[in-house]
Amino acid sequence: MARDLSVRIGTLELPNPLISASGCFGYGLEYEDVTDLSALGGVCVKGLFLTEREGHAPPRIVETPAGMINAIGLQGIGVHRFVKEKLPLLRERGARVFVNVCGTTIDEYAEVTRILTDAGGVAAIELNISCPNIKEGGIQFGCSLLGTGQVVEAVRKVTHLPVIPKLTPNVTDVASFARAAEDAGADAVSLVNTFLALAIDVETRRPTITNVLGGLSGPAIRPIAVRMVWECAREVKIPIIGMGGITNARDALEFILAGATAVQIGTANFVDPFVWGKVLDGIDDYMARHQVERLSDLIGAFDPTPPKVVHR
Repeated sequence: MARDLSVRIGTLELPNPLISASGCFGYGLEYEDVTDLSALGGVCVKGLFLTEREGHAPPRIVETPAGMINAIGLQGIGVHRFVKEKLPLLRERGARVFVNVCGTTIDEYAEVTRILTDAGGVAAIELNISCPNIKEGGIQFGCSLLGTGQVVEAVRKVTHLPVIPKLTPNVTDVASFARAAEDAGADAVSLVNTFLALAIDVETRRPTITNVLGGLSGPAIRPIAVRMVWECAREVKIPIIGMGGITNARDALEFILAGATAVQIGTANFVDPFVWGKVLDGIDDYMARHQVERLSDLIGAFDPTPPKVVHR
């Protein structure tokens, strides 16, 4: 029996639910020798501003138990260089390109999106309104219900592509932000971005990274991220792209059962760039064992009934 792993996000149909997470897969081309970019559900490239950005000075990554903290600072080549240098190559390789759009103002988000839409070859726009590592823009919008809605509305007006705001976990009620995005015209939401974190070098008594604070990712955050996806899935009708510490098929299935239509893999790609095939094979094996023909049947199939108590 052929199993159907395809999923839909707005008008966009993906052959499978696996998408590379922005910032963890470069511009996709860096991994083409080990990964067939066309075989992924999507390739979400590094965040793009209108102009090039250097990011923070090193050290800007530190490993932590079951994860890592980063404060790259959204280093990138800018939208114009991306359209000229990277996008044509990604198009040639058959990648479904998700672009993580950044901005310090609402107008910048809209302008970057307009440029990408006009360029052609982009499958979807992911709005980065949740990076915890920069002081201007980004998370200032993502931590405000009004700001979230304003960015989505502005971008919605300039593109026909699916608009997917990336939500921050650094709020009290993430579901309310998913609702605000949906009300403003978002086609989907992706969550979660990294958790604001601090690591201290006890020998020097100073921070381990130059930005002092950074974003925590990796397996340590997965149970919290799964909970947040579940909360959002109960509040909105638009698709959810879940992420946060996925390293194998079981992790990905947790997000899907909680209500995610697709998932993004980030930190695990640094450890094992061959993770994609392993996760996809694992999902297919699970579907075979449970006699599930369509992956879409598993979306939100989580049963919150508590397990039976075993008396001894």
